[in-house]
Amino acid sequence: MRTNSRCSSLREAPASSSVRCSWPRQQSRWGVSPFCQHAAVTDTRDQRPAEATLDFLRSAFPPEWREQALGHEAVADWEQENGVVLPEPYRTFIAEISNGSSLGPAGDGGLQPLGWLPNAWPDLGPRQPGEPFPLAAAWPWEDDESVDPGDPRIDAAFNKGSIVLGSEDGQAFWLLLTAGPRRGEVWMIADVGAVPAPGDKAWGFEEWVQRWHTGNDWWN
Repeated sequence: MRTNSRCSSLREAPASSSVRCSWPRQQSRWGVSPFCQHAAVTDTRDQRPAEATLDFLRSAFPPEWREQALGHEAVADWEQENGVVLPEPYRTFIAEISNGSSLGPAGDGGLQPLGWLPNAWPDLGPRQPGEPFPLAAAWPWEDDESVDPGDPRIDAAFNKGSIVLGSEDGQAFWLLLTAGPRRGEVWMIADVGAVPAPGDKAWGFEEWVQRWHTGNDWWN
């Protein structure tokens, strides 16, 4: 049974923890701001995924591990409520195959249903998946001496332009970007920063599932 909170604007307060998360350091992009200067919200649906992509996603999630698919009407209603169009192939996956799965890929409880949040998700204000994701490149703010813990850009990185796919190692979270120039990419965010996974050439949803399905380490 899932115990995660499901919401578009409300969230469960996180359990107190002193755990700090880390990931392999990526090479710094000196002279390049990690912040987006201009970003348009996408309001047009992507092309339907190829059948080979959908066949792979069906094979990666056996029927006994699937949650009930939402159907296209329910997905469209959620998009309308949140002012966003979900990227493919994730959109068709949750509409036709499975709205989440406790099997995986995320290590802590599996793939979240649309709009759900892991129990450890930090309470940093309302989520805004239709607003552009604010980063154009990795931003390890723990190493940025100009940043204080209350920097509003950190809250924006957690809450704008993404849905939460799941959590990893307690305090790190997988995001699928839903708005902004890096829409469709999978990123990881934690209390130390946000990075595209596994590097600047980030995975999309299909590649992220493929990596998990092969059993390879996320970062090697």
